[in-house]
Amino acid sequence: MMTVKQVSELTGVSIRTLRYYDNIGLLSPAGHTEGGYRLYDDTALERLQQILLFRELEFPLKDIISIMERKDFDRRKALDQQIELLELKKQHLQKLIDFARGIKMLGVRAVDFTAFDRSKLDEYAQRAKAEWGDTPEYKEFEEKDSKRTAAENDQLTERLMTIFAEFGELKGGSPDSAEAQAQVRKLQSFITENMYTCTDEILRGLGKMYAAGGEFTENIDRAGGKGTAEFAAAAIKVCLG
Repeated sequence: MMTVKQVSELTGVSIRTLRYYDNIGLLSPAGHTEGGYRLYDDTALERLQQILLFRELEFPLKDIISIMERKDFDRRKALDQQIELLELKKQHLQKLIDFARGIKMLGVRAVDFTAFDRSKLDEYAQRAKAEWGDTPEYKEFEEKDSKRTAAENDQLTERLMTIFAEFGELKGGSPDSAEAQAQVRKLQSFITENMYTCTDEILRGLGKMYAAGGEFTENIDRAGGKGTAEFAAAAIKVCLG
């Protein structure tokens, strides 16, 4: 049996976090000392290992609770799936490392490789859900997204960022130019083909989102240079009137 302090020192998980896991029913101690301090046995530590692996894979706590409380939860199967996901993350990271090394060796101007991070597509989904989570379009997005592998999602993100990089190449001109207007329709077609039916109404909302500031705007500007998000938003506004 180990005390909460010993578990914290062993795993690097703070005592406060361990207490929180107990309070929400995610990780209960095996017992308590006479003084009321939590004690953890090997079974609890194995469960903590599973929790930490799920957290490393960015699973929300509520999802981890749901998964681990299922009667058919298979620890070995879960571990196999975690290994597979971690391998995919490893491959993705290696791809980014190779990409960055290529830029360094060739000395060419290129998009910041952080723009191709899977988290950017996740952010896109979260922002989209906040805007229109109960619509048929968002349900369509979820359905398409669930059928893609992590590698396919990486490729999709890269293609999306490439479109914004192309907006960046046009931002020295006018948002009502033929080229800028064609780029707007290219973006709309890409979203419709790969994510959800992007109506003019939704595209108008996306345009406002692009220029609203914060990390979302920064990601687009990272792909095409400062001012790209604002230019894309202006081009969309002109296109849709």
